[in-house]
Amino acid sequence: MVFLSVPPAAAAPVLPTPKDFVSYLDLECFRTNPYQPPTTTLTLRHLNPVLSNLPPQTVVLGPRQQLCVPVAKNTSIPPSPALDFIRFVDLACYRITGSNADTGLLLTHLNPVLQNVPRHEVKMNVPQQLCVPVVKNSSVPPPEIMSLVSHIDIMCYAITPNNPMNRQLSLRQLNPVLTNVIPTRTGQVTYARQLCVPVQKAGDTIPTEVLNILRWIDLEKFDLSIPTAPSVTLTLRHINPVLGHLPAEQATLFSPSQLAVPVAKNNQFPPS
Repeated sequence: MVFLSVPPAAAAPVLPTPKDFVSYLDLECFRTNPYQPPTTTLTLRHLNPVLSNLPPQTVVLGPRQQLCVPVAKNTSIPPSPALDFIRFVDLACYRITGSNADTGLLLTHLNPVLQNVPRHEVKMNVPQQLCVPVVKNSSVPPPEIMSLVSHIDIMCYAITPNNPMNRQLSLRQLNPVLTNVIPTRTGQVTYARQLCVPVQKAGDTIPTEVLNILRWIDLEKFDLSIPTAPSVTLTLRHINPVLGHLPAEQATLFSPSQLAVPVAKNNQFPPS
């Protein structure tokens, strides 16, 4: 009698700590061809404790402006299990308008590559974009990863002053759809433009263990001077439960790009 050995099933990735997930969440934001989704009105409330005093905002999705995709800076690769989740964070950004937050904040960079960038003060002004989770070309992550990435919504506010970072960074694509399409490129990070903060859409029920991670996602978005990437056209599908009814979208990526990097506000750091 011959006994066949059956390989053990791969273990499902456990949730990363808020510190590991947020500190390594770097997104390269590509300009896209314009696309106006069907009329969609959303009510958003802030999740981060620093902004809990700001009232909810009701916004209407305007034209899509960007697609933000996960990258690694220089040779700093996210640790496991954070990498398993970060590589599937794809956010489509739509123009919105809203009330001026008029809120002063102290920002501290979290990613190890930028640890020596000085802390800096900004004023968070009017909202300009809402970035929501999508999948590219039907590349759907496993359910345990989808349970986190499908709830990532960030509202991007204009900030002042627009101080430059003046850092040269190498960016490597992490999402499997783009790793063999867009090569590693080196660019100059220049002026700060936005602060993107976590929000929850009315009607979206976020599991507690996921909420405890997402509420710490704060990304400062900088202009990026970088060689043009190869042109690529993607099919985007919304994965957040509130927007799952929206039709699929075609998006062609263009340069110039921006880079969104993780920060902490007012010395409130994501727990480890």
